[in-house]
Amino acid sequence: MPEIPLHDLCIELLALILRFWCTRESRDARVASNLGCRWDPSDARVGADPDVAWIEPAPPDGELLRTLRIWEPGHSPPRVVVEVVSTNTADKDYVDAPARYARLGARELWVFDPLLQGPAATGGPFLLQVWRRHGDEMVRVYSGAGPARSDELDAWLVVTQGGRRLRIADDAAGTRLWPTEAEAQSLARQAAEAARQTAEAAQQTAEAAQQTAEAARQRAEAARQTADVARLQAEQTAADEAQARKQAEQRAADEAQGRQRAEAEVAELRRQLDELRKPR
Repeated sequence: MPEIPLHDLCIELLALILRFWCTRESRDARVASNLGCRWDPSDARVGADPDVAWIEPAPPDGELLRTLRIWEPGHSPPRVVVEVVSTNTADKDYVDAPARYARLGARELWVFDPLLQGPAATGGPFLLQVWRRHGDEMVRVYSGAGPARSDELDAWLVVTQGGRRLRIADDAAGTRLWPTEAEAQSLARQAAEAARQTAEAAQQTAEAAQQTAEAARQRAEAARQTADVARLQAEQTAADEAQARKQAEQRAADEAQGRQRAEAEVAELRRQLDELRKPR
């Protein structure tokens, strides 16, 4: 039956996240969507088709893998299987899926129900369920709105976008989400752009500091030149004052000599006058 876009988008997002994680961690694993998984060699029609499956180690068929047959060499049961609930699959995902994936040998099952379409008879609906393998059975270890722990991934399952997406994170708060390859590239571009802007700002700051230092140097040079001019003017003023003092001292000396000569001349005239007044 055709599914609504939400169903496909949820599946695609989880598959992209897990694939990129396997790539960056260099894991020998395969992440498949809607992969036929079979456990009965006598009847290959019996099995399950998980919306998403993480298989590690990867089957030898690689990109040509059509069906996982766990009885064949190199075909290991999935470590994690995911079912995204839709109107067409609600009963199967809630009621049948745990038993089917227990028979398949899966270690962990996530059931994500973004529209809460699961049957009330199961105690639900639940936005998120985590089932974990114990012996030959799958036991539900979490049901609720998340976050929930995935032991297989050593990570957290967090519900985002108002309950419309299921994502994987390093922390329960979902602050360190696992990215898809496209998201990682976008983050890398943003980081590179931020680094470029930081470097550009640092360069502008350095240029501004250089300009400030040059302006300060120019002001200091102007101040030095002004001081030199003032010193020269002061020296010239001092020289002028010294010259004026010498001239004043010379004039004073000349005036003193003039007075002395005048006094001597007056004294001589008086003597002569006195001589003329004596009786002869």
